[in-house]
Amino acid sequence: MLTALGLDAVAESVYRTMLAHPGDGVAALAERLSLAEPQVRTALDHLSELALLRPSAERPGALRAVSPDVGMEILMARQQAELAAAQARIEASRAAAAQLIADYADLRPEASTPDIEQLVGLDRIRDRLTRFSREARDEIMTFAPEGGQKPENIEAAKPLDRALAERGVRMRTVYLDSVRNSPHTVEYVNWLASIGGQVRTVPELPTRMIIVDRASAVIPVRSDDTAAGAVVLTGQGMLTVLCALFDSVWAGAETLGGIVQLDRNGLTAQERTALALLAEGHTDDAIAKRLGVSPRTARRIATDLMERLEARSRFQAGARAAQAGWLR
Repeated sequence: MLTALGLDAVAESVYRTMLAHPGDGVAALAERLSLAEPQVRTALDHLSELALLRPSAERPGALRAVSPDVGMEILMARQQAELAAAQARIEASRAAAAQLIADYADLRPEASTPDIEQLVGLDRIRDRLTRFSREARDEIMTFAPEGGQKPENIEAAKPLDRALAERGVRMRTVYLDSVRNSPHTVEYVNWLASIGGQVRTVPELPTRMIIVDRASAVIPVRSDDTAAGAVVLTGQGMLTVLCALFDSVWAGAETLGGIVQLDRNGLTAQERTALALLAEGHTDDAIAKRLGVSPRTARRIATDLMERLEARSRFQAGARAAQAGWLR
């Protein structure tokens, strides 16, 4: 019951028993709970680390359990601190990955380092990706920010996907939320799920990226033309950052087949992102590109948000969204 707050089943049972029988020592607790004394001592150490046990003023040398209201407050505060620290690590990973991607966005063929291989032209990119698919042993993680997939690309990908699944390679892909409006892409994703693939969606992605076995990553040198060229990154530091970025995005993404979640303001994740871009002054074309939708769809989303905010201009919409707490 208290596992989410950092207590395992044994520690929780010891804590509850100490509340009910404050005079019990280690032997009595072990007998009452049918546990070995070393298990009880380990649980007591854990409870002490969590500040759920304190020295007894009435029985020198003994420990007493703090009251449940104080104990839960301690556990929740600790949990909030851990969540804040985890969020800070995620944001740091995002920032570092964004900087890493930007650093390599302007690479030219004459630039070269041992941890970077440049691929110029669509044929070389496709050949390398095919080779990676054949050599993968554990996992392939992909960011696919292009929106709905073309039928011909889907048919070309299926044999490679099937071969990966047959070898037991884990496949995780993050698409944009806009693929939900692409019937043939949804059909492909359902097929991919049937052979073991996993797919989630987010409103926007920083770049196209493929990571193979957490040892190699392929990213384009130009986000506006992924066929122009790409780089293969193998440096441990670079891969650590990119893997952390993927893991953080994956954790916050939604399952494609699941129900779209609304926040407390009734907004989808895509609408929240569109609203933030709107408030920053982006054009419909820029918003469309970031969301992987058509300019017409981007205009429709912007118009709908302005109507809900009863705003006559984009500037007013951003101001009212901020006042209403719709913008983070």
